[in-house]
Amino acid sequence: MTTSNDRPPEARHRPVMLRRCLDLLAPALRDRPGAVVVDCTLGLGGHSEALLDTFPDIRLVALDRDPAALALAGERLARFGDRATLVHAVYDELPTALARLDTPRVAGVLFDLGVSSMQLDEADRGFAYAQDAPLDMRMDQTTGPSAADVLNTYPPGDLVRVLRVYGEERFARRIVDAVVRERARAPITGSAQLVALIRQALPQAAMRTGGNPAKRTFQALRIEVNGELAVLERALPAAVEALAVGGRIAVLSYHSLEDRLVKRVLAQGAENTAPPGLPVVPEQYQPRLRLLTRGAEQPDEAELAENKRAAPARLRAAERIREAT
Repeated sequence: MTTSNDRPPEARHRPVMLRRCLDLLAPALRDRPGAVVVDCTLGLGGHSEALLDTFPDIRLVALDRDPAALALAGERLARFGDRATLVHAVYDELPTALARLDTPRVAGVLFDLGVSSMQLDEADRGFAYAQDAPLDMRMDQTTGPSAADVLNTYPPGDLVRVLRVYGEERFARRIVDAVVRERARAPITGSAQLVALIRQALPQAAMRTGGNPAKRTFQALRIEVNGELAVLERALPAAVEALAVGGRIAVLSYHSLEDRLVKRVLAQGAENTAPPGLPVVPEQYQPRLRLLTRGAEQPDEAELAENKRAAPARLRAAERIREAT
């Protein structure tokens, strides 16, 4: 039987809101020989491949922290030769990566946040609550503590904070109490074991709505293990700073915590920061960004019918209209 891991990358992953991302970035990339676009979240390379195909004069710099994703995407993008440069890095390392490539300014930046289809589909990564696997959840399995390490070593108060803040889990205290009792007997190592603990801890009414009751806990652990929000908080301002005037940034997020952060950074860049009452606004107070989306855009019904994983996606974009002073 053919498993998801045996299929080529293009069969394992549908790039989310692909056409809209291309349309938003197009004015900064079309007919711009040598323009550089950065895919900060390469994954299996779907967005990157489309960018290189659609804009034949651009060069791509693509970052990913997952060595397995880099290897698969590298095969997919090999036909583009030196137009594509792949970098093993977390996306908050963008300034360092661009400095090494002697590329201080870029024409476009794309973020497709969250966990990739490859990571969800490979059972041994431990991201999916629907199949039993070791509780790993590291996007880069070569470094850092796993989800099992977090569950088995964090003090109860820290675990409650992780579940409440990153999972927005109302029953964090009940789940953590169950985790603490269980780990006192033996370490918690598998996803099925954790899902069972969560089901036992939650009141029956809480399990009748909102999908799988483990969803919020798994999200919280993944964010904690990979430092996702802290990384994003550093990466977004760095990406805006890397844009040349006329350059564009597009960001796909998949839960409210990410989207709020994206909204805040882009909105701040689009604000007039002058003190009130000035008859003329000096340039240093004028907006650096122009928002390209009204609020957060969502996938249309046609895309959702083909790709259920696109359902949580929220897309925001902006254009750099002024250099910092």
